Amino acid sequence: MHGDPKYPAGFENFDYVSPDAPKGGLLRRGARGTFDSFNPWIDKGSAVSPGSIETLLVSSADEAFTKYCLICERLEYPVDRTWIIFHLRPQAKWHDGKPITADDVVWSFNTLMEKGAPSYRFYYADVERVEVTGEHAVRFQFKNTGNRELPLIIGDLPILPKHYWQGHDQERDITKTTLSPPLGSGPYRIKRFDAGRYYELERVVDYWGKDLPVNRGINNFDLLRFDFFRDRIPIRLALKAGEIDFYAENTAKSWATEFDIPAVESGWLVREQVRHSAPQGMQAYVMNLRRSKFENRKIRQAISLAFDFNWTNQKIFYNQYTRSKSYFSNSELASSGIPEGDELALLENYRVSLPPELFSQPFEVSETDGSGWSRQNLLKALSLIRETDWEIKDGKLVDQQRQPLSIEMLLYSSSFERLILPYVSNLKRLGIDMKVRVVDTGQYINRIRSFDFDMIVGGWGQSETPGNEQREYWSCAAAARPSSRNTAGICHPVIEAFIEKIVVASTRQELITVTRALDRVLLWQHFIVPNWHLPADRILWWNKYNRPRIPLRNGVNISRWWLDDERSARLAQARDSGAITQRNSSRGDTAARSGSGPSGWKLGLLAVILVIGGLAIKRAMKSERTMKSKTG
Repeated sequence: MHGDPKYPAGFENFDYVSPDAPKGGLLRRGARGTFDSFNPWIDKGSAVSPGSIETLLVSSADEAFTKYCLICERLEYPVDRTWIIFHLRPQAKWHDGKPITADDVVWSFNTLMEKGAPSYRFYYADVERVEVTGEHAVRFQFKNTGNRELPLIIGDLPILPKHYWQGHDQERDITKTTLSPPLGSGPYRIKRFDAGRYYELERVVDYWGKDLPVNRGINNFDLLRFDFFRDRIPIRLALKAGEIDFYAENTAKSWATEFDIPAVESGWLVREQVRHSAPQGMQAYVMNLRRSKFENRKIRQAISLAFDFNWTNQKIFYNQYTRSKSYFSNSELASSGIPEGDELALLENYRVSLPPELFSQPFEVSETDGSGWSRQNLLKALSLIRETDWEIKDGKLVDQQRQPLSIEMLLYSSSFERLILPYVSNLKRLGIDMKVRVVDTGQYINRIRSFDFDMIVGGWGQSETPGNEQREYWSCAAAARPSSRNTAGICHPVIEAFIEKIVVASTRQELITVTRALDRVLLWQHFIVPNWHLPADRILWWNKYNRPRIPLRNGVNISRWWLDDERSARLAQARDSGAITQRNSSRGDTAARSGSGPSGWKLGLLAVILVIGGLAIKRAMKSERTMKSKTG
């Protein structure tokens, strides 16, 4: 994106993999929900990836934003990046043995733009045309100059086999859901499945790209299995029972309380928190600005002030989380303090359209003492309400037409209810009536796609190099388009201007400056109620795997793991002997050797103390009875 790539032409493998990692074995994972399709390129059904579709380029995991050739073998583009030509690898082929052609690339782009999910048309809107320019060459011509990201994200385009999809057979209609695993070209393909319950991906032994530098040391398992569960509770039980091998925990309470078991204590089930430096984006309670009740910025701020994060963090999260104060948390892109320097100069051009406090105050999220009684925040919220046309009548916040402010919080998981209910109580003190409604996954997805909600728990992931996806997140066009990522319905002229400046930023420093300014404007508009983040991955895995020791800036990447035969054999032996379910018995009775378990002499001493104590109590009781008889 900016500067030079880390890896030179002819590099052998990425530094963060073990190029000689053994192949083989099984990795089982749990997934929440269900699936009814292997077509992830349309906004229909609950689809899963068939695991076999490749792209022109792939990213490295130890750079901010650099891509290397996968299906292509080289590429060319001018300084202004107004076009790019991909030269395909002649050896690239589909699983049926036919070559991947330039015509496949053109057909994939045109088909996805015409018939795929709306996000494709939005993401690649600046592509003017795509054409075959040689036997193995494809040229993408762009409408505008200076969009440094567009040539890179063209490399993310899924390349589909034209000869497989083209035709009138309903089973091959790309606009429909399908449970016929589509033809692909990647390292895995569907082996077997039971719709809604599980599916398995098998490693393609004769995969054409297995020896490419970008693929060495990854895709090491022979079989990947995904079992589906209604929610996370049975997934955790399946993990403890050894029915799945790897699990990423995202619930603080469960992480703190549900894994005090012998398998974890003895190290057979590894429980670890892997820190990373990946941008955390923003998770939040998202207000739907398409609803008139959220038009007033001060009302939105009052709604935000009612959320007592400190109490939630102490009482529910075991103080594991940090409150999010940026849409780009945990990165150099996050705004802080009062704007100054180049950022201030940029914002000055839009001063009349921005809140005056943006220039004079650092943005702060509401803080409390964690006691559960956020009096000062609620008083501030009431003060803001008094500055609007809303007023409190008979304990209810009403508008000028005497319509009360009622909010429906839409959820698809009941586990979030315990987090929302204290917030509901605080809102009630402001006269705001919030109802929590939990619906099934399918209904939830459809309502989100059509923006049929008041508030949701939503969020926006971010990369170290934001670009065209910001249009999908915040632009007016995305706000008006169903199924977009602009769930909040944000449409603001300053935000529109900053999005375009991000897209054409020519240097890293310019990108940082504009992104911080965008972050600051988003925050001061109070479109959302910021939630929390944790700059780490919390994972549990049965101790039969291994991985490179080099940490990744973006956290855990299980594609570089492999099955360790020696560990696997020890684990199997421990299971057969029942050692896994016995505390401190695995691996040579670790707890006893460390002095944390009760040894024989300690138990004997305890027994003596109890006997002596019992005799003393009997003597005291006898003495008391004697005393009472003597005193009448």
